[in-house]
Amino acid sequence: MTDNDNVSRRRFLQATGGAATAAALAGCSGSSDTTEDTTTSGTTTDDGDTGSSDKTYRMTNSTITTLDPVESTDEASAYLIHQMYDALTVYPNADTTAETFLATGYELNDDSTVLTFELKEGVTFHDGSSFTASDMVYSWERLAGSDSSRRASFLLDVLGVTHEENDDGSYVPGSLGVDAVDETTFKVELSQPFYAALEMMAYDPFSAQKEGYVGDIEGYDGEVSQSEYATESPMGTGPFTLGKWTKGTEATLERYDDFHGETAKVGGVHFQIVEKTNALYTYATKNVNADHPSVPSSKYVPEKVTIEGTDEKGHKYGTYGPLANGLTADYYRTAELGTYYYAFNTDKVIKPARKAFAYAFSAKQMVNTVFGRPYKPAYFFLPPGLYPGGASAYDEAAQDFPYGYGESQAEESLLQEARNVMEKAGYSQDNKYEFTMTTYQSDTWSEETKLMRDKLASCHIKMNYESVPFNTLTERGRNGNLEGYTLGWSADYPGGDNFLQLLAPQYSQVDQDDVVAYTNWEGTDAAETAREAWNTITNNYGLTEEAKQTRAEAYLEMEKANWEDVVFVNCFHPNAEHMSYSWLDKPRVGPMGTASTKFNQVTIGDRGQYE
Repeated sequence: MTDNDNVSRRRFLQATGGAATAAALAGCSGSSDTTEDTTTSGTTTDDGDTGSSDKTYRMTNSTITTLDPVESTDEASAYLIHQMYDALTVYPNADTTAETFLATGYELNDDSTVLTFELKEGVTFHDGSSFTASDMVYSWERLAGSDSSRRASFLLDVLGVTHEENDDGSYVPGSLGVDAVDETTFKVELSQPFYAALEMMAYDPFSAQKEGYVGDIEGYDGEVSQSEYATESPMGTGPFTLGKWTKGTEATLERYDDFHGETAKVGGVHFQIVEKTNALYTYATKNVNADHPSVPSSKYVPEKVTIEGTDEKGHKYGTYGPLANGLTADYYRTAELGTYYYAFNTDKVIKPARKAFAYAFSAKQMVNTVFGRPYKPAYFFLPPGLYPGGASAYDEAAQDFPYGYGESQAEESLLQEARNVMEKAGYSQDNKYEFTMTTYQSDTWSEETKLMRDKLASCHIKMNYESVPFNTLTERGRNGNLEGYTLGWSADYPGGDNFLQLLAPQYSQVDQDDVVAYTNWEGTDAAETAREAWNTITNNYGLTEEAKQTRAEAYLEMEKANWEDVVFVNCFHPNAEHMSYSWLDKPRVGPMGTASTKFNQVTIGDRGQYE
């Protein structure tokens, strides 16, 4: 995850509008004279073939917070974790259908509540010890019971693995419905069928960890402390091991030659941590110190994009350039499953001010003027790829957006609506309502939020603006110390409920461990509608068409409830623009984003003077 004027993915995201996020973008050089272009092409390595080399894949990243898979909630950390750890399933090239990975196959019982996985043999952890089903039991127990886990609800509530709870609703250690039948057989019992079980299990917190390695759950003393595990001594089965991590500066990964899959074609990966837009542009583009250029919105020129074809997965591809360094980058575009938004703590910002904000905000203006990117203005929290009926149904339903669909009304008319709302609430130019909007550090979010500040000034609102580091923002959110804020969310698994969990009042209370939105949304008719709709969703996770339709109807109830109370003001859905220099070869990345891909397929060719 980065906030360097770039759109990236996964969990809480920092969206800042650039085309090529350092850590996020993978490139592919390919033939461009046909729409049948493949997703990868051969780049010659130093020794004349496309095999392994000792070259380092050079990337950029933003602030990494942890290397512990059960603790991570940010994309910057996920870039490293996904390379060091493996799960039962994986998204091949970030497509939305998961395939078995540490598992070789699985069986379902008659009612789809018991999954029995056969595990791949010959898999080793990075210390050479063998991977067995007992490691999976331990790994999921950590996810359920470790004090460091921030995604226990994904295991216990969403996937719904059977378990016991004590009187205060906390997980009872050792009660998880998982079993090592033998060394290569892992059984999972669910409280009800879950339509996206395999996809959920591809999510990094479900990764395999060495049994007993960390002693932070009942029954294990541990070889290392959780703090050591999270910072300097990770232990997975992935294609790379940790080289070093210097907080705020850089991180490196090294190839693991005994990886159970295809051994990495590069010797390692280097992540330079660069937070500021101009510094990233200088590092990756002007000085060519990364294998992906960075083009911030302030320097992005749409006319430099040349589309040469569309591949079989729908990626428009071609080139971008020339860049300031004289090079031309390989380019492709992917509609990622993501949404970026403003949100409000409803305890701290009154509903009239939230509605006035929605009237004053223009998603179309933000996309076209502030970002200048091929993003899609957002009217629902669900991205078009997950909206019931798809993108066309999304566009049709969005026409009912009550705060100006496509800004068909003149801006002054919408600002007058905002003034009317505030005047009805008793405010005027001599008696302005005041609150603070907090963004993470980003030039584009800063520009957009200052624009909103100026608009709202004529609508009887004094909106203060504050920009803070990303981890400061999320920490304040968890502590209930935000009034309004900006964030993004992208798919952990390709299901509408993964997004709409943020709109569920059950997960919005900042004093709860499983909070995912810092909104404290409760006590209104719309909040109760959203709460009941969420319960309907979670009671209908099955694989039948009837369950799917019930979920779809509840999704829309939650979206309309949000329209009513304006807890989230949706901004845009990313069409990620991936750029890379011509010497880099990597399969094109699908809707789940780069953080869901393994880098063992990356090949680095001759960089010439930029080596």
